[in-house]
Amino acid sequence: MKKVWSTSALSLALILGACGSGEEDTSAEAGSNTGSEISGELDFYTSQPDADAEQLIFAFNETHPDVDVNLFRSGTEEVISKVQAENEAGDVLADVLLVADAVTFEGLKSDEMLMGYESPEADTIPEDFVDPDHMYTGTKIMSTGLIVNTENVDEMPTSWNTLTSDEAQDNIVMPSPLYSGAAAYNLSVLTRSDDFGWEFYEGIKANNPMVTEGNGAVMENVSSGQQSYGMVVDYLAARAANDGSPVELVYPDEGVPVITEPIGIMQNTDNVAAAQAFVDFVLSEEGQQMQSEIGYTPIREGVEPPEGLKSLDEFEVIDAPIEELSENREADKEQFDTLFSE
Repeated sequence: MKKVWSTSALSLALILGACGSGEEDTSAEAGSNTGSEISGELDFYTSQPDADAEQLIFAFNETHPDVDVNLFRSGTEEVISKVQAENEAGDVLADVLLVADAVTFEGLKSDEMLMGYESPEADTIPEDFVDPDHMYTGTKIMSTGLIVNTENVDEMPTSWNTLTSDEAQDNIVMPSPLYSGAAAYNLSVLTRSDDFGWEFYEGIKANNPMVTEGNGAVMENVSSGQQSYGMVVDYLAARAANDGSPVELVYPDEGVPVITEPIGIMQNTDNVAAAQAFVDFVLSEEGQQMQSEIGYTPIREGVEPPEGLKSLDEFEVIDAPIEELSENREADKEQFDTLFSE
């Protein structure tokens, strides 16, 4: 069921809790998305954790108080399944989409489901993370590394091969690429790397891992000590460590896969002005600083990462051509499902 957050309801919740063509459409003038001119409803679909999405909406509403943002949140694969089902029914409800990775957006772009928008804030985003047709733009730097329980493990590992070692037998937890967009991206990237391939996942399978729906469950199992090692997105590990959990985030020497949680506007949005204003806010210095404050590495140049996380130039990146990743995503997920169902 969709969660609907009006401005007043979301403000109260946070106070209580804390204290069809696919062609580019840039008809709105740059800089015209001011709070006094924007109103109406906006349907925001995302794979961000609920609390983070709610904080984003709350901050956006401080600038645009007359926009009622309706939130739907689930894992990337389920979000996209919902969008595709709505598209087949001829009524896509989402106005703005923010999910795990560029590969997902490439699929939507191919299906001509996205509206082009060249945000004035995108000038501060590295060119590699901005779609050349301006259909989507990265919003943060999010790597996947190893998470280790420091009470169960005396010596911190330095390599991904720890997950295929004897010491990790029956002590591994990982997110499923059938649910997590980050895990789906990691699967495709790692299996196309000469250092890993499908042999890497076969080695993990031999160690009898726990496979969970998402990264949150990975953190819970490692933080509690039920599992000693996990594959997890970096911000969750850093948050847990900063909150006092007995965990440590490791960036393996071989490098790490990186996603950027892009944001894009759906082609059939009913509120272009509000959708563009939302994108502008997420990419703005204020929006990026807020992302850093809640624990993400910002993608905007000049905004520092939070404690416990590295910036992009501090680690090796494992990647693969996006066209190849997009073409093989579903086949990779099917092969993973077959391997881990045996």
